[in-house]
Amino acid sequence: MTIENCLGQRYIGCAMKEGRITINGTPGNALAAYLDGGVVEVNGNAQDAVGDTMNGGTVIIHGGAGDALGYAMRGGSIFVRGNAGYRTGIHMKEYKDKKPAIIIGGRVGSFLGEYLAGGLIIVLNLDSEEPPVGNFTGTGMHGGKIFIRTDKELAKLPAQVTAQAASGGGLKDIAPYLREFGKHFGIDAQSLLADKFYVLTPNAKNPYKQLYTAN
Repeated sequence: MTIENCLGQRYIGCAMKEGRITINGTPGNALAAYLDGGVVEVNGNAQDAVGDTMNGGTVIIHGGAGDALGYAMRGGSIFVRGNAGYRTGIHMKEYKDKKPAIIIGGRVGSFLGEYLAGGLIIVLNLDSEEPPVGNFTGTGMHGGKIFIRTDKELAKLPAQVTAQAASGGGLKDIAPYLREFGKHFGIDAQSLLADKFYVLTPNAKNPYKQLYTAN
């Protein structure tokens, strides 16, 4: 199915289990919410809550995406060539063979990966000299991994997060996703894998320490 001249219509692809939807234009909120299979491809930008509680399938966005991208995702993959807004990937989780992934080609706003419980988030920061992420990245994070492509040390991370440089073998987790990203958007994935990334993981020694009062 192809949708032409899309102008903000909401809930496109909601709970779809199979097939393919190609959208030319700008879909509204909750694109591919509860997606459980198939492919949704957007030749343009998308608005808020793309892939809300998504369980499977693939979303490909050739422009940018709004806030709350991949909220509570449980499976499947979202590929965005441009930037994404605030609260990308919050409450993502994984179970057994279900491992959600969000790959952002540009930058993201604040609260990336808030309360992340599982899955992968990759921020590539292509075509920009600005910081790749906003404030409060990984706040409340207690699972999963966030990979950020940057040669600058990440500052002002919350106490729940540990950041380490990742390169070479340390990027094996994200290599298949970068290759698929490159296939969708015509980008050399191998050259990206040669760049410097930081990987953010939960700091088990300090989970939620600042969020509770002392007894």
